[in-house]
Amino acid sequence: MNCCDFTIYDMIARNAVLYPGKDAIVYDGKRTTFKAYKRLCDQYAAGLSGEGMAAGDRIAVLAGNCDDFLILCGAAAKIGAIVVPVNWRLGEEEIAYILTDTTPKLLVSGGEYRDVASRAALKVGSIERHYSFRADVAEGDYIPFRTLCREEGYEDGAAVSGDHAYMIIHTAAVGGRPKGCLLSQGNMIAVGLQIAELLKLGSRDCHICILPLFHIGGLSMTIATMHQGGKNVIVDRFDPLLVLKLIAKEQGTFFVAFPPILSSILDAQEKEPSDASSLRIVCGMDSPETLERFFKINTQAAFYSLYGQTEAMPVSGCNYKEKPGSIGPPAILTRVALFDDLDREVVPGTPGEICVRSPAVFRGYWNLKEETVHTFRNGWHHTGDLGRYDEEGYLWYAGRKPEKELIKPGGENVYPAEVEKVILSHGAIEEVSVIGVSDPEWGEAVKAVCVLKKGSTVSAGELIDFVASKIARYKKPKHVLFVESLPKTAIGTVNREEVKKAYPGTN
Repeated sequence: MNCCDFTIYDMIARNAVLYPGKDAIVYDGKRTTFKAYKRLCDQYAAGLSGEGMAAGDRIAVLAGNCDDFLILCGAAAKIGAIVVPVNWRLGEEEIAYILTDTTPKLLVSGGEYRDVASRAALKVGSIERHYSFRADVAEGDYIPFRTLCREEGYEDGAAVSGDHAYMIIHTAAVGGRPKGCLLSQGNMIAVGLQIAELLKLGSRDCHICILPLFHIGGLSMTIATMHQGGKNVIVDRFDPLLVLKLIAKEQGTFFVAFPPILSSILDAQEKEPSDASSLRIVCGMDSPETLERFFKINTQAAFYSLYGQTEAMPVSGCNYKEKPGSIGPPAILTRVALFDDLDREVVPGTPGEICVRSPAVFRGYWNLKEETVHTFRNGWHHTGDLGRYDEEGYLWYAGRKPEKELIKPGGENVYPAEVEKVILSHGAIEEVSVIGVSDPEWGEAVKAVCVLKKGSTVSAGELIDFVASKIARYKKPKHVLFVESLPKTAIGTVNREEVKKAYPGTN
């Protein structure tokens, strides 16, 4: 590290000086000031170092939101370890794949995920120790996380740079296996600053952290708030009444919502009015109908449409009322160009692939050199999303490229190819096409259009349960339709676009 650098730990140390007695984290009634947060990060960094962890070593985390999660992230930043947040909604085999892919030395789990973490760890030879948040005594294969909190050596510094790898967050699986996005400390610094500028965050802001911390949305908003000396109120599981209670108690100023989060909160507000006058921003994506309700109930607040992905967060955003339906102009320190299939820039008004240059763009896919080179071709990060510019420089989302077809139920990413692979492993299915259909609660739902093998039978419910037993339950089809045949392309493959046209609804 040199004097021209700045890391996540530098941010933590800076805040300890500027806002020593101010609340940094509130969780389950416990308050941690910025000064205390730095001290804890130092103590746990000493513990990690004492257990042999060094720069570049991986620490996998399978846990719900909690203050210990953020302490671990701060401690890892100090010593240069790489945090691997694992989506707890995934199935056991999917979790084991991520652990095998990243070969962590340590595994840290939350109480309700200890058993699945232990079973997954048995399949991964790299894991040396299994720690558990909020555990009081060792039991089975896990050790209480608090035993890592040590006094000796906590003031020692570490030669970590902003370019140092910091997190590996796995995206949904395009071709059946998730890809690990490698993010540096510098990436996360840029992400936080860009979001803080977009939302005009300051030290008086209070983020109600609803999204899971394994998600780039939850992490990025938390870091953006910390950057500015704001307060992060951590919610372990979404409960609309609890969110409203915390907004009133902690003077919450913003949160992120994907369907059906916001509609659930609005339902709760209508049934049981509470003081949400401090709320000034909700950001994410939602339907015009939900936003109309939001503005009617929360007249003082704004909604910000925000576009980004794990590989580049944020890309663009704006106040919804500036241009309803738009995903906004490019964020500060972000350049966006739209290219055709030959990587030629298209003229304004013409759809093209959204390609990005920004200090927030990730470092590449973990252990996937060819995929990284392809994604970064010609010096641009290719998102796989389509968009168009209008005459005022605002971006409008225009869907996914066919090879990166994506379904988003409730803000999660589901790739049809992954679900199709599981369905085809069922002995009764000959062909399948998985598509996204409109859903009033989740925004979008997964629909499987299937052709049975001759002489075979399976019910829709049985097939849904089969998929849920193999991969994360949020990826299972909500709707299953059996047909005699599927439309084909000229080369004999299933024509997904024609399937969408033929079977657009939920029937």
